[in-house]
Amino acid sequence: MGHPQDFDDSAALLEQVSQALEDATPLRIQGANSKAFLGRIVAGEILDTRTHRGIVSYDPTELVVTARCGTPLAELLEVLDAARQMLPCEPPAFADDATLGGMIASGLSGPRRPWAGSVRDFVLGTRVITGHGKHLRFGGEVMKNVAGYDLSRLMVGSYGALGVLTEVSLKVLPKPRQCLSISLEMGSERALQRLAEWGQQPLPISAACHDGERLHLRLEGGEGSVAAAHERLGGERLEASYWADLNEQRLSFFDQDQPLWRLSVAPNTPPLALPGRQLIDWGGAQRWLKSAAEAAFIRKVVEEVGGHATCYSHGLSDEPFHPLSPALLFYHQNLKRQLDPRGIFNPGRLYAEL
Repeated sequence: MGHPQDFDDSAALLEQVSQALEDATPLRIQGANSKAFLGRIVAGEILDTRTHRGIVSYDPTELVVTARCGTPLAELLEVLDAARQMLPCEPPAFADDATLGGMIASGLSGPRRPWAGSVRDFVLGTRVITGHGKHLRFGGEVMKNVAGYDLSRLMVGSYGALGVLTEVSLKVLPKPRQCLSISLEMGSERALQRLAEWGQQPLPISAACHDGERLHLRLEGGEGSVAAAHERLGGERLEASYWADLNEQRLSFFDQDQPLWRLSVAPNTPPLALPGRQLIDWGGAQRWLKSAAEAAFIRKVVEEVGGHATCYSHGLSDEPFHPLSPALLFYHQNLKRQLDPRGIFNPGRLYAEL
C-alpha cells in the first residue's frame, strides 16, 4: 500500500499556520494548482500541501479509504481500481498531478453526479487545521458516526477558505460489472424531454450529455440490464473515453477561445436562449456555455430559471462565482469568522467579502 513519497507532514503545516496567525499573514493554500483558474486571485504566502501525502488506511471490504490531502488523485484512483472500486462522484482532475485536497476543496463532480451523488455525499470525515491554530478531526470513517459530520461536508467546495484540509475519509463503491456508451441523433429539446421520461423508468443510465446534435448516454450495471436498455434505446456505440474527455474538458467544444461558463439549472429546464454554443451535461442539470456575452446578462437569464452561473475563464470576471444574496452572504461571513477569525485562509478566493 505504501508509496516511497508517503509522509505525514502535518506538523510542518500546523507550524506554518501558527506562524501566519502570529504574523497576521494571509496564506494561499494549494496542491498542484490544477483548479487555480477557478475563483478569484489570492494574494498570500503559499502553503503547499503536496509534502503531506499517502493513503492512511484502506480496507476494500469496508468500502472506506482515508488519505492525506496532498496525495495525487491519480494515485488514489489507481489503488481503488486495483480493488475494482471507484469514487462514484467521478471528480475531474484537470492535471496529472492534481491532489485529493484540491478535489475536496473545489467539490467538482463528473458525469455520474445526478445518478450517484456529489463529492460531498461521499465525505465521511476530515482532519483540518483551523484558524485557531488547532489540528482537529471531524466526523469518522463510518456513515453512522454523525459527530461533526456536517463540518466535514462544509469543507467540500470551500476552496480553502475555512481551513487547511489535511486528511479525508471517503466512501467508495464497487465498479459496475458492465459499462456501455451509446449515441443517438436528436435535437436538444427532444433530448431533454426523453431524459425526463427515462428518469421515471428503471434504466441503468449513469451519464447523459447532449453536444448540440447528438445525445450521448452511458449505461452501467449488470450485464442483463445494460443489454436490455441498449436493445430498447438503440443508438450507435460510443467510445467509453468520451466521458473522461468531457469531464477533463478535452472535447473540441472546450477549445474555442470564447469564455467558458458553467450553468447550474434544474434538469428539466428547456434550452436557454443565450448567445454562443452550449453543451448539456448531467442529464440537463449542468450546461456548459461558450459565449462572449456580458456576465450580468448570462446570470440574469440563468437566474430567471432558478439557476446560477460560474465563470471558468480565469481573471475574466471579478465575481467568477454567482453573487450571493445578502442573507446567504451573512451566513458565509459568519461561518468564515467562526473557523478563520483572522481571515488568513485563501482570503477573497470565493468572494471579495470573504
